[in-house]
Amino acid sequence: MLKRLLTNRKALGILVFLMLSRLFWHFHFIHQFNRPYSAVLLDNKGLLLQARIAADGQWRFPEGKEIPEKFKIAITTFEDKRFYSHFGLDPARIIKASYKNIKGTKVKSGASTLSMQVVRLARGKERNLFQKAIESIIAIELELSAGKNKILEMYCAHAPFGGNVVGLEAASWRYFGREASQLSWAESAALAILPNNPSMIRPGKNKEKFLLKRNRLLNKIFNQGYINQETYELSILEPLPDEPYPLPEFAPHLLNSLLEKKIESEIKSKGFYESTIQSALQKRCNQVLLKHHELLTANGINNAAVMVMKIETGEVLAYVGNVYQPGKPDYDSYVDMVPAKRSPGSTLKPLLYAAMLQDGLILPQTLLADIPTQIAGYSPKNFDLTYDGAVLASKALARSLNIPAVRLLQQYKYERFHDLLKKLGIKSLNKSAGHYGLSLILGGGENSMWEIAGVYSSLGRILNHFGRNNGMYDLNDLHEPRVIKRKKETEKEPHLSKEFPLGAGAIYNSFDAMKEVMRPGEEMLWSRLVSSQKIAWKTGTSFGSRDAWSIGLTSEYLVVVWAGNADGEGRAGLIGVQVAAPIMFDVFKLIPKANWFQVPYDDMKPIITCRKSGYQASEICEETDTIWAAQNGTRTGVCPFHQIVHLSKDKLYRVNSYCESPSEMIHESWFVLPPGMEWYYKNHDPSYRTLPPLRNDCLNGTIMNNMELIYPKKSNTIYIPLEIDGKEGEVIFEAAHRNKQIKIFWHLDGEYIGSTKEIHQMSLRPESGPHHLVLVDEKGERLEQNFVIERKNK
Repeated sequence: MLKRLLTNRKALGILVFLMLSRLFWHFHFIHQFNRPYSAVLLDNKGLLLQARIAADGQWRFPEGKEIPEKFKIAITTFEDKRFYSHFGLDPARIIKASYKNIKGTKVKSGASTLSMQVVRLARGKERNLFQKAIESIIAIELELSAGKNKILEMYCAHAPFGGNVVGLEAASWRYFGREASQLSWAESAALAILPNNPSMIRPGKNKEKFLLKRNRLLNKIFNQGYINQETYELSILEPLPDEPYPLPEFAPHLLNSLLEKKIESEIKSKGFYESTIQSALQKRCNQVLLKHHELLTANGINNAAVMVMKIETGEVLAYVGNVYQPGKPDYDSYVDMVPAKRSPGSTLKPLLYAAMLQDGLILPQTLLADIPTQIAGYSPKNFDLTYDGAVLASKALARSLNIPAVRLLQQYKYERFHDLLKKLGIKSLNKSAGHYGLSLILGGGENSMWEIAGVYSSLGRILNHFGRNNGMYDLNDLHEPRVIKRKKETEKEPHLSKEFPLGAGAIYNSFDAMKEVMRPGEEMLWSRLVSSQKIAWKTGTSFGSRDAWSIGLTSEYLVVVWAGNADGEGRAGLIGVQVAAPIMFDVFKLIPKANWFQVPYDDMKPIITCRKSGYQASEICEETDTIWAAQNGTRTGVCPFHQIVHLSKDKLYRVNSYCESPSEMIHESWFVLPPGMEWYYKNHDPSYRTLPPLRNDCLNGTIMNNMELIYPKKSNTIYIPLEIDGKEGEVIFEAAHRNKQIKIFWHLDGEYIGSTKEIHQMSLRPESGPHHLVLVDEKGERLEQNFVIERKNK
């Protein structure tokens, strides 16, 4: 049989023709539709958020959207009523059209099927009898290769709908302001007519003819039983489309950043981006930002951005990359600030706090020094330029104090912290740890909203899943934000581990401290309101007031806000708590309230602590608390500040065995800070009891230091810079004494230079080189310090 077939030239010719035609379809026709498409961003329900016109100036949406049933019925009824039964050509229609055209003086009726029209749209060549014959052949092959649904999909994506509008979805949004699946019967019928005569859509022209054609089509649809009498009568009363609608512009920055691969760079798309954005929330976040922007611009603050995430999945629910005002080019509103690298200010401090807890270097309430500090020539300052002397670690975090944070980083080591940040997902730190040094904790590096939101949402997810994972960590919970929908089959299986850079207990303690931050405009009253939601939040302000940050999270949602100027210009008043935090709390009002995080008891231990110092309680700590802290919290030392003090019977003086019999002494536990810390601390805490003075006859037996040099510290090298006017600056030397009224005498290199009382500060301008400083108080107590002076060039 095969031999007969092969020897039959006609049969062989037909076989070769079919094979060649199929190859022609695969390697030629499919490339005819290789035209530029508009980039289209959809929300989590498939609604249009944003679109960018195609490179050829056409609004041509990519293929892929499901064709609504109403339009299928309308287009096949109007263009090709036997579409589902013919094989690409409609013989009955060809005969009918030929008859009409022979009788008439000009062509009055066409015989092109939808399949043939798709071929014509793809080839785009001038039509004559020869070209129509070729189209007929390709149409048959198209039917065999693609099928009816694919043909309709190609037609709906490439048919002209008037002006620069190509395709059903683009036409639906341009003429009716919504997606095709939401069109009425009348609207679907109106669009079905347009590809046959796109010029009908011109405003003010052809309106009566357009209306007549649409209603005639609706009548056919009614007669075929697709709609009832009531629907038909209501449909013919609907108006025709008028002026084109502007396409939605709810997320211009997000679409641009996706196209430019600034975020979600691994995502591959043919033009349609199906996002996780919730349209309603996106619109309201835009409104909140615009409301605040009106106030900010009065102070020269032109840009702001907001991002909202769902903790459980890491999905981005709202992404407002900037206040979009294209009519004001000076505002730089086209810049997407979400992936922009900016100084994060203090937003990384909670991560250091958690790391210190994780390693057992501090407990949540450990008392930290907040005094003038210089480390290798670096002198951090608190934002308000004041000192507390001593402050609880949790309060230092809540108040975003810089000096305690720098001292903690010095203890933790900035090399380790740099490595920790990279493990948590901060990728923008592309220089060595030494390049950033201790300034890393105060915003010395550059990070993006995208990165910071990813880190904090990942930590929230780790904490939420700790119990579900039976005290283990799913390493896949650590990932960047996700703004593009993932298919279920692409989700990774849990990768459980007993280890994670930050334990659940440390994360919980850190979030718990963050929820105590004072909310702007409400002082501390908010915490007393039962209805007030618990939010862990942190603000940040970069050096020079160039960036204002606020990030907050509950167990279910995260909000991050940035405000500033895209060009980096600083402004007075550009402060995180004053500018960014109010925006953040307004956004939190838009999302559902959530419960607080569950306490991860399996990664924590109860620890008895000294109420005053926050350290593990010693035997002489009079007031104690039991707290739950990270398991390594037991590594911290016992309270170093409580000591037994020997008092005279009247408790007015301190005594010692040199001047008093032990049997005559009263032994009392006393909370004693070092002089430098005490000097500032007692001004902030009226309840702090300074030590009673040493009785005069006991002076020879004292071993307690009453005096401390705050600046400079031992063997410090001091750099004297030049001021703006070119003159040398001065160095402020500072000391502290337990006795506020006592006088201190200052000597430099063996020469007396002056005395101080109450406030012990001395302004000096020593020569370059080594020096020796001696302080002596009225009681004869002596303090000596060596230091070196170096001068900086201009």
